Amino acid sequence: MNTIASLFGSLLGVFGAPGPLELAIIAGIILLLFGSSKLPTLMRNLGRSTNEFKKGMSESVPDEDPPAKAAPPAGE
Repeated sequence: MNTIASLFGSLLGVFGAPGPLELAIIAGIILLLFGSSKLPTLMRNLGRSTNEFKKGMSESVPDEDPPAKAAPPAGE
């Protein structure tokens, strides 16, 4: 059974990583779709959301309570 990661890895192996020409074409399409006036706002919001995600990942919240200390033996 293929997992999503192995499927993505196999597709990347078939198609390869995008080169500079492909990245330029993708950037051009994004520029056409969003326009030059909205692009800075879009990138700023993307940066803010990335920073929020990193901040949330760095703030570790324990999922469970810490284990209780074991009681000393009854004989002591």
